Amino acid sequence: MTKRVRKAVFPVAGLGTRFLPATKSMPKELLPVVDKPVIHYAVDEARAAGIEQFIFVSSRGKTAMEDHFDRSIELEETLKMRGKTEELQRLQDTLVNSGDLVFVRQQEPLGLGHAVWCARHIVGNEPFAVLLPDDIVMSNPPCISELIDAHETLGRSHVIAVQDVPKEHTSRYGILDPEAEVSPGLIRARGIVEKPDPELAPSTTAAIGRYVLDPAVFDHLDKGVQGAGNEIQLTDAIAATMDIAPLHGCHFKGTRYDCGDKLGFLKANIAFALQRPELADGLKDFMDDMLEIVSGHERQRIA
Repeated sequence: MTKRVRKAVFPVAGLGTRFLPATKSMPKELLPVVDKPVIHYAVDEARAAGIEQFIFVSSRGKTAMEDHFDRSIELEETLKMRGKTEELQRLQDTLVNSGDLVFVRQQEPLGLGHAVWCARHIVGNEPFAVLLPDDIVMSNPPCISELIDAHETLGRSHVIAVQDVPKEHTSRYGILDPEAEVSPGLIRARGIVEKPDPELAPSTTAAIGRYVLDPAVFDHLDKGVQGAGNEIQLTDAIAATMDIAPLHGCHFKGTRYDCGDKLGFLKANIAFALQRPELADGLKDFMDDMLEIVSGHERQRIA
């Protein structure tokens, strides 16, 4: 019988250099999309999928994330006294139950595979999820739920969220070598290659930051073998253990926003703000005004 996925790993040790100077003194994972930090979206997605234990692989200077998911007694009391029940509820929604949030340190930036390996003793010998907080997925059902459901159907396996990307972008992703579609949206793969040159890429089916993995990956990660970029790559561990846990790609329902990129971060803020009734109309009016201004400038430039 396939073990249920109960634990999720969140690699959050990155420096966030693309967002300097904003990330000089705050973790990039706490940058807000509308009014929730990026990491909060990933945790909420995992919670909605039934995850019970949240494992953050962190680094120096990231303790503010621990505080975000902890209680703030003084602030709670102030909100209660002022009758701000809606704000109090939003604050309480950030909490993770005592003992369910675990932090481990990645002492050196040796790659995603190494970050996941740092969580090995807490994960143990059971399947687990990995969520990269830079990727926010707007979807219903939650993206990681689709992967967990597929894993329960398939049995022992690796299941990765995938989407098609332009061929010239394959060098940015792990790229699957598809073999066959086993059910609508779910493909079995012959392998996966990390960041191949476009002319060498086996397909344009790219892995994004959602995984359900068999613990067999730890056996390969234990070896510390470096791959692309001289880093310990998670994709290499997945490829090396496919004889134990066959690899499948899941074309998830929804839209993914790359919040590790400035443009993707801005798109996410707009997309999620448009989902909020109290913000949508005002934002649409602003966007219409801005498009009119930009269009006027363009007409003047051409003239």
